[in-house]
Amino acid sequence: MVTAKNPILSGFYPDPSICRAGDDYYIVNSSFVYAPGVPIFHSRDLAHWEQIGNILDREEQLPVAGSEISRGIFAPTIRYHEGTYYMITTNVSYGGNFIVTAKNPEGPWSEPYYLGGEAAGIDPSLFFDDDGKCYYCGTRPNPEGVRYNGDWEIWVQELDLNTMRLVGESMAIWKGAVKDVIWPEGPHLYKIGEYYYLMHAEGGTGPEHSISVARSKELFKWFEGCPRNPIFTHRNLGMDYPVIYAGHGDMVDDGHGNWYVVMLASRPCKKHSSMGRETFLAKLTWENGWPVIAAGVGHLEEELELPFEECRFPEEAGTSDYINFWGDKLDDRLVGIGKRNTQIYSLTDRKGMLRLYNRKETITQTDYPSYLGLRQKSYHFEVETGVDFVPQNEMETAGIVLYQNHENNLRLEIALKDSKKCLVITSHVHGKDEQLASTEIENGSEIVKIKMRCDSQTASVWIHTGSNYINVAGNIDLLPYTTEEAGGFVGCTVGMYASSNGADSNNHADFGWFTLTEM
Repeated sequence: MVTAKNPILSGFYPDPSICRAGDDYYIVNSSFVYAPGVPIFHSRDLAHWEQIGNILDREEQLPVAGSEISRGIFAPTIRYHEGTYYMITTNVSYGGNFIVTAKNPEGPWSEPYYLGGEAAGIDPSLFFDDDGKCYYCGTRPNPEGVRYNGDWEIWVQELDLNTMRLVGESMAIWKGAVKDVIWPEGPHLYKIGEYYYLMHAEGGTGPEHSISVARSKELFKWFEGCPRNPIFTHRNLGMDYPVIYAGHGDMVDDGHGNWYVVMLASRPCKKHSSMGRETFLAKLTWENGWPVIAAGVGHLEEELELPFEECRFPEEAGTSDYINFWGDKLDDRLVGIGKRNTQIYSLTDRKGMLRLYNRKETITQTDYPSYLGLRQKSYHFEVETGVDFVPQNEMETAGIVLYQNHENNLRLEIALKDSKKCLVITSHVHGKDEQLASTEIENGSEIVKIKMRCDSQTASVWIHTGSNYINVAGNIDLLPYTTEEAGGFVGCTVGMYASSNGADSNNHADFGWFTLTEM
C-alpha cells in the first residue's frame, strides 16, 4: 500500500488528463500562455509524480506570444494507443484544436496537426474504440444559436489517424445533466463493458463546477444521464470549505479492477485562490453500471490509501524547488511568458549563473518579457535568489516578480533611484503601479540576495548584501494577485525578471540560484 496526499500536483496544474501505458501513468495539464507548454508527469503508484518534460517545448508548437496569460493552451487530453502517445488540445490564441504525437512520453513530440474549422469549439478528447477506430469528442456552441452564456453541447466525429482529419458526420450526443446547463466541457469517452461512457464537467470552472456522467450502447446516439448527476461536486459544501471548485475529471483503471479519477480543485486562503486550480485524485467505484466517486465520503480526501508498491523518484519535487544553473539546459519547471528562448537568457555567458537580458519588454505588458518563474505551491512559502546586477540608468531593473497576470503582479526590483542603487517594491494592480517601499542597497558583495516570505496572503521582503538581512517591507497584501481579484484561469508564478522598461539597453542581470520553499 502507498499513501497519496492531495493535491497530487500542488500549484497551478489545472484541467488534468490521465492515461495508463502498462504500469506507467501520465498526467498533462493546461498551461495557457506559459512556455514551454503542457507539462507532463509520470507515476507508477499514482501517489508520487515526476515531471518528465513539457510536451510543447518548441516555439513552432506553441504560437501564443503576445496573448493575455489566460489565453493559449486549454484542457489537453493524453491517450496511449498501440505504441503511440497522443495529446490533443486547443490553442485559443492561434489555430484552434490540434494533435501532437510521440513514441516516448518524454518526447520529442511531433509538430501540431491542426484539425481546422471542422473541429469547432474547445476541450477536445480522443477515444479509441475496440475496432481500432479513433473518435474526436469535444464541446462546441449550440449550432442552433447560443441562447445564453455557456449554451454549448458535446459532440463526436470519427478521426482518420492517417490524415489527422475529421471524417464522416459529426453528431451531438449530450448537452449536460442539469436543465439549462452552462459550459458542458472537458468531455472524455470510455468503452467499459457494453456501454460507452461520457464523463464531463459542467457549471463553469468556479463555484458551481461539477462532474457528470452519461452512457449509451451506441456511440452515435443521444446518451442517457446518470440518475445521480452530477456525480461529484463541492458546490454544496460552501465557499468556506478548504477545497472548492472541484470538477473536470478524467478516469483511469489500473488493469486490476481498480478505478481512479483525477480532477481539478482549488485551495483558497482568506476566500481567495493564489495557486489557481490544482490536480487532485479520488477513488472511483461502480454501482449498477454507473461510476461513484469517493464512495461513502462524497468529497476529496486529504489522503488516499492505494494498492500499489511505493515508487518514489530521485528528483521528485518535495517542499523545496531549488534551481541552479550549472547545466546546459533550463530546468523543466521554469516557465516563460509566451516563449522561453535564448532571446531573454543565457546559461553560457557566465558559467553557473542565469543571465537575463534587460530588454524593452516589461512584465506589465502582454509582450514577451525577460522572466522565468516557478508555480506557487503553497500559501506559506519563501522565495530567494542571489543576483549580480548593476543598473546603468533609472530605466533598468532586475529582481523577483510574483506574477498573476500582466495587470496584477508584485515586483521586487533592484533599480537606480536618485542615483542610488535601491531595492524598490512595486504593486501593479489593475494596470496601475504603486510603490510600496524602497531601501538603499549598501555596498557589499556583488551578489545581492532578495528574499520574500509569504504567509496567509501577506508578504515580507528582505535583502542581504554580504553582512546581514535587512527587512524592507512587511504586511504586503497579496489578495490583489488572486484569481478572485484579477480574473482569469491561472495561478501565480514567482520568478526572476529583468527589463529596461522601454529603453534600449545592453545590460543584463546574473542570477546565481533560485529557491522556492514551502514553510
